[in-house]
Amino acid sequence: MEYIPKTAAEETAMLEAIGVSSFDQLLEIPAGLRLNRPLNLPPPLSQMELRRELWEISRKNLDTNTALSFLGGGSYDHFVPSTVGHVLSKSEFYTSYTPYQAEMSQGLLQTIYEYQTMICQLTGMEVSNASVYDGASALAEGALMAMRVTKRSKVILARTVHPHYRQVVKTYLSGLPAARIKEAPFHAGSTSIERLGELIDDQTAAVLIQHPNFFGQLEEVEEIERLAHARGALLVMTVDPISLGILKTPGEFNADIAVGEGQSLGNAVSYGGPYVGFFATRRDFIRQMPGRVVGATTDGQGRPGFCLTLQTREQHIRRERATSNICTNQALNALAAAVYLATVGKEGLRDVAMLCLAKSHAAQEKIVAIPGFSAPFTAPFFKEFVVQLPVPASRLLKKARRAGILAGIDLGAYYRELKNHLLICATEKHHPEDIERLVAQFKSFNV
Repeated sequence: MEYIPKTAAEETAMLEAIGVSSFDQLLEIPAGLRLNRPLNLPPPLSQMELRRELWEISRKNLDTNTALSFLGGGSYDHFVPSTVGHVLSKSEFYTSYTPYQAEMSQGLLQTIYEYQTMICQLTGMEVSNASVYDGASALAEGALMAMRVTKRSKVILARTVHPHYRQVVKTYLSGLPAARIKEAPFHAGSTSIERLGELIDDQTAAVLIQHPNFFGQLEEVEEIERLAHARGALLVMTVDPISLGILKTPGEFNADIAVGEGQSLGNAVSYGGPYVGFFATRRDFIRQMPGRVVGATTDGQGRPGFCLTLQTREQHIRRERATSNICTNQALNALAAAVYLATVGKEGLRDVAMLCLAKSHAAQEKIVAIPGFSAPFTAPFFKEFVVQLPVPASRLLKKARRAGILAGIDLGAYYRELKNHLLICATEKHHPEDIERLVAQFKSFNV
């Protein structure tokens, strides 16, 4: 046990026992690095005073409780049922650590197993891991896995994939000298099928697409799947899990790997994290799947139980044989996703998706009816859409922010050809009056 001296005499005795005369001598910090004055800190506060000060500081932030948000782009303001926070607040979950000792971690292992089962049901795939860091790292791991499975080195990455995800894929693959990335261009907001077909060859390991894509539009997945599999490449899809309440699953599209960001499943926007990436694939590829996997088993007495299995991470085996260096999973965020899915159920998820679909289309119709505002793309979309603006995007967003509205994402920051285009998202949380407020804000610009 740690012993803390109670008196100066006890402290002196301890210092003498280890051969030093003072605490400063024990640390051996060079004189030039010492502050030699008291820290410039405010006087101490009581707990009540501190809470008030922190609350005052927090008021400087715009959040979804104080501002009307139409932001999307991978982080969505969906309703989180109270059951999620209630379950996550149980200390056995929010203080848990890696369940290496299965005999004392059955509860946590079962929650991860249930999460894996739900992800398989949601995506239409056969196996799922225990989760990875986020949607971006999930897609990058999908590219690496496809290269291992096919023993090929070329990856086709659609430009309609989230720009941040594309950058993470490039970062992950940059350490592999043989890896090559080719970006497939888009036309009218969707991947160009003609150009994609020209890029795929016998050295292509995988085609990476997003559906719905970064612009919210639905891709021609059937045609992309045909092109990829015709040349022996794998199809890797990153998907919005809420959209799977009404859209065909990756499994129904015959995808080989399905990944995505699970934030919208019971996790708060939370200024960008922590989030949870889901990863699912075919049973034939399970030994190449990155991350942790929890399996169902029986103990020596025949009783059912759960344990970590197929542990092929570099934490456990030689690095050159490992499938991944991801040595953890986002267990608490994955639990939030599992609780969310269990709470809303299959029909509830469909209802959420239908509300997102209806409200985003209602918002788009009203906005493009404003003189000077137009829809540059015409393909079907889910809950996000692109609007071309008659004024600089930065000017519009700044004015809206002053009015307490986060009106969307400036696409010109990611695509030079989309200068003064806005990506707008509507979810089930937006009331008709919220949409009217956004429309009124846009109408305030004299074109």
